[in-house]
Amino acid sequence: MKVYSASEIRNVAVLGHSGCGKTTVMEAALNVSKVTNRMGRTDDGNTVSDYDAEEIRRKVSVSASIIPVEWHDTKINFIDTPGFFDFIGAVKEAVSVSDAALIMVSAKSGAEVGTELGWENSEGLPRILFVNGMDDPNADFYQVVADMRDKFGHSVAPLQLPFSEGGKIVGYVDCFTGKAFKWNAAEIVPCDMPADMQDVYEEHHAELLEAIAETDETLMEKFFSDEKLTPEEMTRGLRACISGGSFVPVLCGTATGKDAIGVASLLDTITMLLPSAEETRASATKAGEMVMLPCSDAGPVCAFVFKTISDPFVGRLSLFRVYSGTIKKDTPLMNANQELPEKIGQLSILRGKTQIDVAEIRAGDIGAIAKLSYTNTMDTLATKAGLFIMPAIEMPESLMSRAISTKGKGDEDKMVSALNKLLAEDKTLKFEINKETKQAIVSGVGDSQLDVLVNRLKTRYKIEVELAMPLIAYRETIKGKSDVKGKFVKQSGGGGQYGVVDMKFEPSFDIEKKYVFEEVVVGGSVPKQYFPAVEKGLQESVKAGPMAAYPVVGVKAILYDGKYHAVDSSELAFKMAAILAFRDGFMQAKPTILEPIMRVTVTAPDAYTGDIMGDMNKRRGRVQGQEAVGKKQMVIAEVPLAEMQKYPIDLRSMTQGRGGFTMAFERYEEAPSDVQQKVIAARKAELEALKDKD
Repeated sequence: MKVYSASEIRNVAVLGHSGCGKTTVMEAALNVSKVTNRMGRTDDGNTVSDYDAEEIRRKVSVSASIIPVEWHDTKINFIDTPGFFDFIGAVKEAVSVSDAALIMVSAKSGAEVGTELGWENSEGLPRILFVNGMDDPNADFYQVVADMRDKFGHSVAPLQLPFSEGGKIVGYVDCFTGKAFKWNAAEIVPCDMPADMQDVYEEHHAELLEAIAETDETLMEKFFSDEKLTPEEMTRGLRACISGGSFVPVLCGTATGKDAIGVASLLDTITMLLPSAEETRASATKAGEMVMLPCSDAGPVCAFVFKTISDPFVGRLSLFRVYSGTIKKDTPLMNANQELPEKIGQLSILRGKTQIDVAEIRAGDIGAIAKLSYTNTMDTLATKAGLFIMPAIEMPESLMSRAISTKGKGDEDKMVSALNKLLAEDKTLKFEINKETKQAIVSGVGDSQLDVLVNRLKTRYKIEVELAMPLIAYRETIKGKSDVKGKFVKQSGGGGQYGVVDMKFEPSFDIEKKYVFEEVVVGGSVPKQYFPAVEKGLQESVKAGPMAAYPVVGVKAILYDGKYHAVDSSELAFKMAAILAFRDGFMQAKPTILEPIMRVTVTAPDAYTGDIMGDMNKRRGRVQGQEAVGKKQMVIAEVPLAEMQKYPIDLRSMTQGRGGFTMAFERYEEAPSDVQQKVIAARKAELEALKDKD
């Protein structure tokens, strides 16, 4: 593959609903550009984009894939993204290094949830909408366009006007030039405009001219003076419209058949009307100050790593976009985030899983380097002379958490090592060891993403794991007061043990602290030397409360009297006496279970607000407020964590994928009595199971 300069490069994120034909259009683009001599099919598992074992098994994309296409001396770096909601991280990665977005739309189904999300995620980028599947008998291009204008506004307008013969779509009128074409396999053949298309063309052409004229005062004057715009003026104005977002062209075709109808026209439109990489100015920080980097081959080196691929055989591959400068094999690169030098090996261009070796990668282009030592996704590569740092990608929160454990004994370390490699590939996956429950916890966006994680552990690293609901970190405390005696006396003929404490227990009203200890002993009934031993007994007792062995908080313990023996008393005796006193005193002081309460913020279209609020009530939640956020509504509620463990799945089902939420710990609160009984019973069964396992 030849080396391209920024003016010859187009970086385009391919977005849309799952199953709308993104990967198939990529196959068609590769085919019409003569990269391949046959089109792969997702059903057959032989497409260039979907090469991962999970993608072949599921027949859908689960990660972003780079598909460079050379077309009329222009290189188009397509980044094919998943349409399924769980893999939004891959979409964010693709959009972060793209200069434009190609949004696929089904000619049969129209604008679906994934179309809406593609539109939202490409906010600020020039867009093209491609209505795919025009050969479907139920395809309705004009209805699809009308629906999209309703959803996305009147900036959406057709650039191609399809027409049919004998009930079959056979060609289109170019709304820009007024010329008509028929599709002949992958080629387009000029033809006469059908008579019944004249009025349709004039209506949309007038709308297009007005949009073009609004980009420039000179063009506006000519437009209102009824002067004809030159082809150069129209092209310049149309590019400005698309770049500014005031016009989003709609094209059509079908990549599902063997002929790849409309795909060549799509490639022409991308090369002619979408901005080149040269037109992009990246913002970065240098020594804490914001700077703008022109996309120039001769500029200082600045490359952003937007994706990492981990392969058990090849190793780690870092995918990056060069925003400034030129990277060669001997370029002395630094990881600017960590200020560590990186040794550069072979440079390559990726096409799916295929690595194409190149001598250099210039500003504006996308490449890959294998086996970098320190660099991760979202790090910036630069030279020591200019340590520029690109802004990180904003990823969604990972709120779907499950406990993960190995099925085979002794595989825990292998699992952790493999997880770290897989987490490097997907920044929406998180892993931690919960300090309180000691469980290994993985978190992601949704259940399908976690299922992919489990299968990759098995297929790539031969580690079988199972997922379970994480344990909830409940707390125990008291609401009342008690006055008890703790007595630890043992006589065995020789040296004995003797310690007696009289203690009061009451709420401290500060659950941030486990306990408060006071000594008000008068007359030396318990010598001061044993006070620390009594407190040690308390320290051990609050680790696992008497109700259900959960940590204790908010207890005030007062040592006011006791007895000791001059010979047999010891620190151990008073420690044990305190433990016995705590156990009895706690249970006599109206003990209760506290559960974690989360502050939940749900954002969804207004039509779902009632369902969301009703669902919150079913989850024992309390709605705190509601406010408009753009075209959506934001519902704020406080909900027990125990009721939120399946919420990512439930919210997606409730809103057809249009809703999202954030969640953060708010406080601990007393659980209802029926919930407490269930918690205690479940905890008892859990502890018994652990005993049996041991």
